[in-house]
Amino acid sequence: MATYRYKAIDRSGRPARGGLDAVNEVDLELRLRRMGLDLITYQQVERQASAFAAAGKVTRQDLINFCFDMEQMSRSGIPMLDGLRDMRDTIENPRFRDVLTVMTEDMEGGRVLSQCMSAHPEVFDPVFASLIRAGEQTGQLPEVFKNLADSLRWLDELLSQTRRLLILPLLTLIVVLGVLVALLIFLVPQIAQLFKSMGLALPVQTKVLIAVSGFLTQYWYVVFGLPVAVVVVLVVAVRRSSQAAYLWDYAKLHLPLVGPTLQKIILSRFANTFALLYRSGITVLESIKTCEDIVNNRVISDGLARAGQQISAGESLTETFQNLGVFPPLVIRMLRVGENTGALDNALMNVTYFYNRDVKESVDKAQKMLGPVMTLVLGGMLAFVVWAVLGPVYDILGKIKF
Repeated sequence: MATYRYKAIDRSGRPARGGLDAVNEVDLELRLRRMGLDLITYQQVERQASAFAAAGKVTRQDLINFCFDMEQMSRSGIPMLDGLRDMRDTIENPRFRDVLTVMTEDMEGGRVLSQCMSAHPEVFDPVFASLIRAGEQTGQLPEVFKNLADSLRWLDELLSQTRRLLILPLLTLIVVLGVLVALLIFLVPQIAQLFKSMGLALPVQTKVLIAVSGFLTQYWYVVFGLPVAVVVVLVVAVRRSSQAAYLWDYAKLHLPLVGPTLQKIILSRFANTFALLYRSGITVLESIKTCEDIVNNRVISDGLARAGQQISAGESLTETFQNLGVFPPLVIRMLRVGENTGALDNALMNVTYFYNRDVKESVDKAQKMLGPVMTLVLGGMLAFVVWAVLGPVYDILGKIKF
């Protein structure tokens, strides 16, 4: 099939533009006619130039706006097909416009919205499509779209905070390490030659600095190549070996300082998704099965798989989550109360609130601590270099008689 860019008008005379795959020009016109559009002009586009990857990707902000618009339209009683047409004609992202064009055509062919979304997993993940399917079955599409928008907005804010947390320390680390490497490679060897020519008795810190400088100068390819080689080996091992991938995910959860925060982020996403799925009418077992794929950590995913097996065997949700050993006692108590009172959906939303707050506090605390810690560590390294270099210099100055 070829890819075409087209200009068309709908039945009311409004212009519409977009891209569509078709066998030929006649097929393109028939497809547009089924969508309620009359073809005006078209242009065949080369596959390499019009591939979805080249046209960009659908961002999280696009999905947030999509959910908000769909919520408003579904609350106002506007038919989904008309809403999709309006969004297709006004959306700026060409990649998303192409997806909505195909979805519009699929709905005109008799498919429901969730089926159209399932055909584009690169844009609408399985959780998204499952929630929409549940909303269609229960008649709660507006609430589902609102919950999805809130969830995506929360995730976007969390990622934005994490980026702000890491950008400044990383820039500082790169600059200071660059200065240190320049000093060790260019400055220290010249000073070492000066000290050697003067026959000075060097202190321990200066000998250590000169030894480090000599090793870095002589074996620079090992110093810079070894970390790259280690990273490449780890990436290949994680991608090719399930056991290595499991060990890597386990190590990430147990890293100092970073591990607990990462675990809270994963559990927060799980609790939020689980709450959305359950509140939308999806069963506990189906919700847990869906969450196995979205936690993005094999250790917790395996734990959720065992939890599903235990629940199938007759154990309660609270006992199962308690046996996992990853949820704090407060969360277990909230789940127990929700299960006993029949308000499990409210308990799950409380769990989501608990983790959202805990993650935000952890990120804020890490943001406040990381700057001073990086300053102390990098400042200490620079201070050691200055101390090791200036110590003998002061000894030389002290021996000079004026």
